[in-house]
Amino acid sequence: MPTTLILGASRGIGLELARQALAAGERVIASARDDAALERLRALGAEALRLDVADPASVSGLAWQLDGEKIDTAWQVAGVMGSRADAHQPPTQADFDHVMHANVLGAMQLIPQVAPLVEAAGGRMAFVSSTMGQITTVAGSNDWLYRVSKAALNMVVAAAQHSYPRAILVCLHPGWVRTDMGGSGAPVAPADSVAGLRRVVAALGAADRGSFIRYDGSRLDGW
Repeated sequence: MPTTLILGASRGIGLELARQALAAGERVIASARDDAALERLRALGAEALRLDVADPASVSGLAWQLDGEKIDTAWQVAGVMGSRADAHQPPTQADFDHVMHANVLGAMQLIPQVAPLVEAAGGRMAFVSSTMGQITTVAGSNDWLYRVSKAALNMVVAAAQHSYPRAILVCLHPGWVRTDMGGSGAPVAPADSVAGLRRVVAALGAADRGSFIRYDGSRLDGW
């Protein structure tokens, strides 16, 4: 039975990933921040871990919770939007710290703990990013703090791939998804996004290491 780790499974894409992985017969270890979300995950049949990626102290304790595991597929989903301001307004230090801790520092702290377990299984580690962090196609400065954080995440993953050659690390764009972050008007249903993401990750090969790929399988070149 393959082991799947989902970091940030309290709702939206992460929770749907847990549902679909469990339905496919995978053993699922999934994280959430609060008691209600942890109970939802346990009710689905997942092994639930308490984790807040925005809290370095919380992230630092993940390694011992996963001691001895081999992870076939790891998903880093957790992230925040933060201020929706554009470049007319500088972010406050509090907003900057919150978004960058959750979206960038969290990933940089998680990779050294999780990637070796993925390497041990010859597996894949997928990071939910966004085309909003793609520099070559930037269409505006709206949500600029979020854009900056996702651009940084893309670099984190592309760089980290060189340190973990026996694993496949990729960034994924899930589409504009109907979640709390994406809003009710988004065109892509969570179930469809997740089904696409799972197909992409299942088909990954050595040539895909460090890539940026849409949930429909198309590659995003020129980050």
